[in-house]
Amino acid sequence: MNPHPPADFALDPRLEADTHFIARLTLCEVLLMNDSRFPWLILVPAISGATEIVDLDAAQRDTLWHDVDTASRILRQLTSCEKLNIGALGNMVRQLHVHIIGRYAADAAWPGPVWGSGTAEAYDAIAARAIVNDIRSRF
Repeated sequence: MNPHPPADFALDPRLEADTHFIARLTLCEVLLMNDSRFPWLILVPAISGATEIVDLDAAQRDTLWHDVDTASRILRQLTSCEKLNIGALGNMVRQLHVHIIGRYAADAAWPGPVWGSGTAEAYDAIAARAIVNDIRSRF
């Protein structure tokens, strides 16, 4: 893990408002989406101005995919989800970020996308802290 992002990096305010910080990896900040209906991580490469994966150089792309792989394995191990949805959409928040969402046939949005499905249910402070610490300990 890398304790400090580059000086010119700033997390988009919308991502900051909707998530709990978990860890800072070599390239990415790892965040927990504040919606307890879905196990949902967001990885944000700490590269100022990056909006698309193609904005990263080859080494950064390799590191991003390593981080996505690691986070995906942790989420699957932690939740025993039936399916992982992984995507970098960026239609609402342009800053490059990758969603990793654990899905179940019985979840609130199955089989459709989680975006726009119902109303988010925020974690209470104790649950958020426990989940963040559990995930953080697995990196």
